[in-house]
Amino acid sequence: MSWPPQYRSSKFRHVYGKAASKEKCYDCVPITHNVHDNNFCAVNPHFIAVVTECTGGGAFLVIPIHQTGKLDPHYPKVCGHKGNVLDIKWNPFNDFVIASCSEDATVKVWDIPKHLLTRNITNPKKELLGHVRRVGLIEWHPTANNILFSSGYDYKIMVWNLDSSEAVISNPVKILEAHKDVVLSMSFNTDGSLLATACRDRKIRLIDARSGTVVQEASYKSHRVNKVLFLGNMKKLFSTGTSRWNNRQIALWDQNDLSVPLLEEDLDGSSGLLFPFYDSDTHMLYVVGKGDGNIRYYEISPEKPYLNYLMEYRSHLPQKGIGMMPKRGLEVSACEIFRFYKLIPTKSLIEPISMIVPRRSESYQEDIYPLTTGAQPALTAQEWLNGVNKGPLLVSLRPGSGAVNSLPQFLEPESLMETTDLNQHQCRGGSMPLEGMQKPSKIEDGRKQLKVAEKLPENEQMCLSNGFDISECPPPKTENEV
Repeated sequence: MSWPPQYRSSKFRHVYGKAASKEKCYDCVPITHNVHDNNFCAVNPHFIAVVTECTGGGAFLVIPIHQTGKLDPHYPKVCGHKGNVLDIKWNPFNDFVIASCSEDATVKVWDIPKHLLTRNITNPKKELLGHVRRVGLIEWHPTANNILFSSGYDYKIMVWNLDSSEAVISNPVKILEAHKDVVLSMSFNTDGSLLATACRDRKIRLIDARSGTVVQEASYKSHRVNKVLFLGNMKKLFSTGTSRWNNRQIALWDQNDLSVPLLEEDLDGSSGLLFPFYDSDTHMLYVVGKGDGNIRYYEISPEKPYLNYLMEYRSHLPQKGIGMMPKRGLEVSACEIFRFYKLIPTKSLIEPISMIVPRRSESYQEDIYPLTTGAQPALTAQEWLNGVNKGPLLVSLRPGSGAVNSLPQFLEPESLMETTDLNQHQCRGGSMPLEGMQKPSKIEDGRKQLKVAEKLPENEQMCLSNGFDISECPPPKTENEV
């Protein structure tokens, strides 16, 4: 008789959370006291944006990511809204463009200067006028450039095309009218063809993002949903909410059948919301509690039990909101696989928290850093509006990675030479589409890779890696990195 193993094998079983030291935090930041249920924070590799307290309207701060320590009390703000700012989101394909929405029923898109802010920014790049009540949520399309979704308290979700030359856009390209109450949460699938929403009427809806047709609807009575999240390409949805006994609860759903959840679990009796974050590269799910200092994290598997609890990061300082750094902004040399930015209004503090895989080797750990979403759009706005769907373009996080990393991962070293045409086509974007990818095979002969890279024409080697030009990347420091 064979006994089942006591522990599940996983490279992420020992992941731990590490808070930044005091000098690497952002101190004296006047974080908003608004009670709206949002993150109030947006992060990219260049800036951290946080909604701030402001008299006579709404404003947010944009702080360079390396400018830690105490913030100047007269630090410039982005302040063009007439009401409180409720949500902010960075453009995933341009680190110097951010969108904000407000109680004044407008959505504004801002250009942030590449140098330090020297004065308040009051004039937006674009102003979107269409909602008649306050706008609570905004979301950029994950693969199409300049497509923005906004959701308001008029129960409408509006789709905006920002490629327009007009500074004030009053006509959205589409209005999705599938809801009879306020939308509490929006989440896209990987290619942005489907939109999952959580509504105050306690229903989860799966909507065709282009036409607005409701594909699936869940009206499960014993789970009052607050936030919903697509789990990458797993064909599953994850939601957080409360049970009928008012316990905080999480649930996992099959994308093709929302009648009953695959899994339902009560966590605790606290009253704060739970914010879910998913990392499709590592299949790890993070559940962050609002009003407490806990971050629970799980590993998602395609078969039962689906949700495997790993650990919990605990802190006595409660978080009001939280931001997350895109993968291309992480410190791969420290085996960092996720980074949160925790808003602590009681201390006027923003505290970075790194999730780290403990490894002894200082070389690049390829198994925990597969190809990840880059900063290049897969589609133009018009292509997406015309009905084209494409997965995100991928880049390698390896420092100084070149052309070979942009090839399909399932190719063997011998076949690399035969696919130069494919490489030339894909390398112009420095990335490859997610569609059709298989599990990565281990290419052990590094010398063959270098020969292939050397034989490519000079103009073909100018690929993007980690969101930057390869010519700007540092040379490899160790033999393993070569």
